[in-house]
Amino acid sequence: MTSPRSRSAEAIRARLDHPVIDADGHVVEFVPAVLDEVRDVAGSKVADQLDAVLRVSATTRGLSNEQKRALGLFRLSWWAFPARNTLDRATATLPRLQYERLDELGIDYAVLFPTFGLAPLSIDDEELRRAGVRGVNRYLAASYGEFSDRLSAAAVIPMHTPQEAIDELDFAVGELGLRNAVLAGHVRRPVPIEDPPRTAYWIDNFALDSDCDYDPVWARCQALGIAPTFHSSGMGWPNRSSPTSYVYNHLGNFAVAGEHTCRSLFLGGVPRRFPGLRFAFLEGGIAWACNLYSDLVGHFEKRGRGAIGQLDPRAMDRVRMRELFEKYAPPSFTRHLPDLDRALAVLSDPDEDPAGVDEFAASGIEAVEDIRGVFTGSFFFGCEADDPMNAMAFHTRANPMGATLRPILGSDIGHWDVPDMRGVLGEAFELVERALLDEAQLREFLFANPARLWAEVNPRYFEGTVVDGAVRELLAG
Repeated sequence: MTSPRSRSAEAIRARLDHPVIDADGHVVEFVPAVLDEVRDVAGSKVADQLDAVLRVSATTRGLSNEQKRALGLFRLSWWAFPARNTLDRATATLPRLQYERLDELGIDYAVLFPTFGLAPLSIDDEELRRAGVRGVNRYLAASYGEFSDRLSAAAVIPMHTPQEAIDELDFAVGELGLRNAVLAGHVRRPVPIEDPPRTAYWIDNFALDSDCDYDPVWARCQALGIAPTFHSSGMGWPNRSSPTSYVYNHLGNFAVAGEHTCRSLFLGGVPRRFPGLRFAFLEGGIAWACNLYSDLVGHFEKRGRGAIGQLDPRAMDRVRMRELFEKYAPPSFTRHLPDLDRALAVLSDPDEDPAGVDEFAASGIEAVEDIRGVFTGSFFFGCEADDPMNAMAFHTRANPMGATLRPILGSDIGHWDVPDMRGVLGEAFELVERALLDEAQLREFLFANPARLWAEVNPRYFEGTVVDGAVRELLAG
């Protein structure tokens, strides 16, 4: 990357003929003010409990690696924000400063997601979780509401039960007036045994094999004009639970969490039942989405309802199989010919339950073209500016049926991987300079796709914002 100090984001923005919408910037909350809101909601004891949760790294630092493993703890993020760059650190926390610097960053409109505010989504205790979420949403509305023509903070929505999600959606959107929401991407549920240890859990992704029916949540999102977005972490999952290395835990964690949620929503048929909704999976890039899309097409072509019959063990010519064994099998095989049917039944049992044979039934998919429709219409994928894999979204020769997926810019400003906020737009433009994207594709990435994500769910979403006219022109065209 060229040094952002030698490249003006304002100059790059000036040469673009479209706005720049940041679909995933970050708020680094001022924790004392958040705790004031929690204290007002649920009292000082609960506020102190949330403060302890946010400081868990410090309180567990003295534990041995063995103790951390036993408790299901892993190394969390540390030194997570700009420090030498004091201006950027302050910008992520002070709404008015961020608002005033948007032109300097080359950003016209930004949707901002919490940092510490995501923590309550994974708290097991219901009282603390609900109070934490409510306090965070009050903080966001109070801090960012006056800057809504260019900034929009996303409410945090817990998903432990459908009713809990609906309650907070109604409050955050209906009462506080927030226009965006980040839903928990999964819930860790204890395995159904007596007194399970904290490390014994399964992951509920709300659509496939869930204990609850989350369709009322998707319906409420649709009624409120909310595009469900997911920004959950895979850190702490069994293959990302190192007690010593945050880097090990962090690599690919948003991609694996987003893929898990996306896969569940797709196979559970949510985008087919709610075709008017749009779903976004943030900060994991798009390479995983291209892989999942391609893999689903391949699985459907070979295991969908029109193809699965070729694998039915009852379709096998048993007489012909025995003849082939008698002619070609070595003696070590032929002496077991009386057990041939039993041997062939391993992973190929003819008595498989017919009700479970069509594993795409719940998805509502009838043809591979339907898979393409979901991945190019309902799903959006948050990509950081410097990720060269963003080009995979437009690789129509590789993506089945010539599909172009929908990447959206996620600057991640406020966090450690953006050492200078002024460099984000330059990093995005480098994709054109390196011939990974052309300028039309860059426009999709920086403007058209983020605009469609929210305006296709709520046509009035951008009213009163600085990009309203450009979005109207886009949708009219």
